[in-house]
Amino acid sequence: MRIAIDASRTTVHQRTGTENYALQLIRRLLALDTSHEFHLYFRDEPPDHLFPTKNYTPHVIPFLRAWTHVRFASEVWRIRPDVTFVPAHTLPAAFPGKAVVTVHDLGYLYFPQAHPRREYHYLDLTTRHSAHRASIVLTDSIATQQDLVYFYDVLPEKTRVVYPGIDENLAPVRQKSGVEAMRRKYRLPENYLLFIGTLQPRKNIERLVNAFSKWQENSRRQDVLLALAGKPGWLYEPAWAEGKKNVRLLGYIDDADIAALYSGALGLVFPSLYEGFGFPVLEAMCCETPVLCSSTSSLPELAGDAAILVNPESVTAIENGIRQLVEDPITRQSLIERGRDQVKAFTWQKAAEAALAALEEA
Repeated sequence: MRIAIDASRTTVHQRTGTENYALQLIRRLLALDTSHEFHLYFRDEPPDHLFPTKNYTPHVIPFLRAWTHVRFASEVWRIRPDVTFVPAHTLPAAFPGKAVVTVHDLGYLYFPQAHPRREYHYLDLTTRHSAHRASIVLTDSIATQQDLVYFYDVLPEKTRVVYPGIDENLAPVRQKSGVEAMRRKYRLPENYLLFIGTLQPRKNIERLVNAFSKWQENSRRQDVLLALAGKPGWLYEPAWAEGKKNVRLLGYIDDADIAALYSGALGLVFPSLYEGFGFPVLEAMCCETPVLCSSTSSLPELAGDAAILVNPESVTAIENGIRQLVEDPITRQSLIERGRDQVKAFTWQKAAEAALAALEEA
């Protein structure tokens, strides 16, 4: 079978969840024992080490605008693959043959105000088109699958829930020197709570900071810092964290520092309003870091009974969750132990096998 894959997101320098999904899933697809012919399409020249397995044909097709709908689409017309795979939302407007697409989330429908008007309409139009044009739609969670059926009338039988995996190399950093070096780099104290993600309205930063401040007002633990890791996104408000006691912005975190950042934290606090798939929840569990997260969208699916689940719209609920996370050692140890088991269900090997089955079915 000849398979054309949009690999354009894998060469992004500072990858977020969607780009990392594309990179890790394609790596694992190529590593599977198949006789299929893979054609990978890039907007930029990929580094030599990007895909260790070389059983694919690379195509570098630079284009400034409308790369998907013009340049990638023309290549699909040219080679006429048996199936086209786009691991990030958008299929070309017109192309031949069968297709599989991954739709990660429909958060823009829940929080339209969190997107520029033009971006909102583009996401709505292209996701609706992709979901209906594809032969099979992969979703990261049951929550997103249900959203597709509800909002876009996608037939449930053409969807497949394929949970992404977690980096197999992510593990607790047990060497004290490694954590201390990371803390020096980001100017972190010994005790800190961690949020990681793009700083934008749907990540619920304002309520998180307010809940943290309320907890500290009523706690003896004045030595704890709230560390907000990630780049400011659309509609980020500096007032969310500016001038707040014991709150610090860390900016983008280098991949090499992620494990130490999680490992050194008292806990992950992730009360996001909506997630198609919340990678930080499982990444923290991989590093044996206890987790607090929302009781909404996909997060209960991922966390199971291995996290403190809170109502993300209640500052008081988040505050109480922080208190339990930091001050209850029995709960902390229980979360760590349950987290070790919870993450075992999420591997890139399983994701790649399920994705390949969908491509073959299509």
